[in-house]
Amino acid sequence: MQTATPVQRRVSRPRADALRNRERIVTAAREMFVEFGPDVPFDEIARRAGVGNATVYRNFPDREALVREVVLSILDRMSEVGERALAETEDAFEALSRFVHTSADERVSALCPMVSSTFDEHHPDLEAARERIEQLIERLMERARVAGQLRPDVGVGDLMIVVSQLSRPPAGTGCLSLDRFVHRHLQLFLDGLRAPAHSELPGTATTLEDLRQPCVQS
Repeated sequence: MQTATPVQRRVSRPRADALRNRERIVTAAREMFVEFGPDVPFDEIARRAGVGNATVYRNFPDREALVREVVLSILDRMSEVGERALAETEDAFEALSRFVHTSADERVSALCPMVSSTFDEHHPDLEAARERIEQLIERLMERARVAGQLRPDVGVGDLMIVVSQLSRPPAGTGCLSLDRFVHRHLQLFLDGLRAPAHSELPGTATTLEDLRQPCVQS
């Protein structure tokens, strides 16, 4: 009696054009979310991406899935920039500066208001990406601190708050007109991070745990 040879099933992979369409949709959504806020119609996103409405819904069945993918794509790019800065830049403070300026260009902070209201911020993919970026910032700052270039009284939370505030234009028409000020003001902030410190900061260094505390209404 002969034993039947198991049939090897081919694992289907997305076609190249399907992947390109998905990337176009994510790019268009990111641009429009930053410019106009979270309620941009899918029809408008499809038009900017140069695809049909059905293609958008085939990739992203609802707004939650699309927003999450946009945020994840931005966090992934930020992580890649940070890793390259660590590997390619010998000057520790220059590596930190490079990461900060590039992060501002990604505009992830413009999506923050909709992140907490549009989808589950504890989604495992989002938590993994967020943990990766937080650990990366800690490495960048610790490297600069050990080199004696970063003042010792600042924490990861301080950096994240300021970058978030300086790179978050109000959603709406004309918000991108503020872009020309972002890197100027970020550089002023970075100069203030350099050691030796020329002033004493009030309070204590802000940690990631501080940022995770719920807001208290007065």
